[in-house]
Amino acid sequence: MTKTALPVAGNPLHRLIAEVIDRDGPISIERYWDLALFHPDHGYYTSRDPFGARGDFITAPEISQMFGELVAAWLVAAWRAQGAPAPFVLAEIGPGRGTLMADIIRTAKRLDRSFLAAARVTLVETSERLARIQAERLAPFDLPIRHRRRLADIEPGPLFLVANELFDALAIRQYVFAPDGWREKRVGKTPDGRLAFGTMPVPQGALGMTDGLPPPQSGDIIELSPQRTALAAALGQRLAASGGLALLFDYGHARSAYGDTLQALRAHGFVDPLADPGTADITSHVDFAALGREFGRSGLAVSPLMDQGEFLLRLGLAERAGMLGRAGNDEGKAAIAAAAHRLAGTGQAGMGRLFKVLAASSTPLRLPPFDTEIAD
Repeated sequence: MTKTALPVAGNPLHRLIAEVIDRDGPISIERYWDLALFHPDHGYYTSRDPFGARGDFITAPEISQMFGELVAAWLVAAWRAQGAPAPFVLAEIGPGRGTLMADIIRTAKRLDRSFLAAARVTLVETSERLARIQAERLAPFDLPIRHRRRLADIEPGPLFLVANELFDALAIRQYVFAPDGWREKRVGKTPDGRLAFGTMPVPQGALGMTDGLPPPQSGDIIELSPQRTALAAALGQRLAASGGLALLFDYGHARSAYGDTLQALRAHGFVDPLADPGTADITSHVDFAALGREFGRSGLAVSPLMDQGEFLLRLGLAERAGMLGRAGNDEGKAAIAAAAHRLAGTGQAGMGRLFKVLAASSTPLRLPPFDTEIAD
């Protein structure tokens, strides 16, 4: 195994991972990722609150209520377009602090009370700590809130699901093309105990998921995620069987491609992903083409992929910002304008181009803002 040394770390999770490596040998990035983020005692998501300005990153719902309001308007329109099924499950996977669902409920209450009357509000969350925060956030609405740990635990019936930055939290594996063929990038140890990246040979033919990619060149990296594929397959099968749709927001690329997008975030900045595991978010760009293929295999109608900025602007982000700004002073107007620019802007600080929106539906929908009918 070839190795590149990284700085020494000695927190409890580092020591636990080192023991796993001592016992099992170098581990996949996927296994390291899951330990770093989801270890029950020391994992990043199980032991800290990463969201917001005081955390390590900020999500679109935390930037402004406008995001959730526009998502709610789209969901209500989509529900009507599918015949207003009642009852139905209104679900969010990975709901963070519950901010997005709170804004959806508040807005839907104003737009169409029959939507909320038919909805069975469900949050899919594995963290008990976050589930408590979500329950407190949604308590003022005086609605039954169902918490489930897995997609498979959601009750039967038509499902209208929204997820923001869900797939990027699911682990990847990385493979590097070398003169002797594909090698898997793994996490091992240096002699002095530091965690280090290295590579190990991959059996010929073991990499079967390289759809649409050109022949690799030496040094090319491919990122594959069995976990993302499995979730997309399960979600597709559920929607195909029960009806409904999924509206997904995440950052990533429209076409499958070679590249290294593994990164770690702490205090709104990039850090070494192997330094102090459990203290930083680990993520990578989502391959939306792979997700779309998986939804298509389930027989779903898949929307054209759209930039988040275009999606929000065509739903009325600028107009909503103007309405909110009219009631405030100059400082408030500037804050609202800054939030709108953060959500839809294309500059370095903007989320508008990097973040994408994908919809997958059990039936074709003619529903703005997508340019064309969601087609089979």
